[in-house]
Amino acid sequence: MMRLLLILLTSFVYSSLFAQTMDNRGYVVQKGELSPKFEIELLSGDTLSNQSLLGQVVVLQFTASWCSVCRKEMPHLESEVWQKFKDDAFLLVGIDLKEDEATTLEFAAKMGVTYPMASDLEGRLFSLFAGPKQGVTRNIVINKKGEIVFLTRLYDRVEFEQMIEIIAQELEK
Repeated sequence: MMRLLLILLTSFVYSSLFAQTMDNRGYVVQKGELSPKFEIELLSGDTLSNQSLLGQVVVLQFTASWCSVCRKEMPHLESEVWQKFKDDAFLLVGIDLKEDEATTLEFAAKMGVTYPMASDLEGRLFSLFAGPKQGVTRNIVINKKGEIVFLTRLYDRVEFEQMIEIIAQELEK
């Protein structure tokens, strides 16, 4: 009985602490914070990190091949974000959650995206930004100083257009 009580108490304390740090959309980061430190290898073999991205506006797009909302959003990211800003100090990186490189390559080809992609097979990068078992279709906009300036969840046209405005504003700074 005592052991069960201890397990329940530990679970309650852990979930209470975690709930305090995760917002209502599953993010564990907030606008205005510095991006968590990360490093990820693109399918091209190039490696990106917080340090290497300073001086650029960056969008980290978390996606997955099985995600219907991601599939809906990706053509808009390609045409309205990547094609519009790719010649500026801007980088859009698609990060395929918990899928291997072969699946990620096939997915990018099927979706017709030309922006860089990476496989986050273990979900390590995702877990720096969102809580466990939270959904994909997320965009994190990071400014030239490495600060998070905008967070999206799912594909909402109004929020998507706000993201485009934020990117344009940050590029002018």
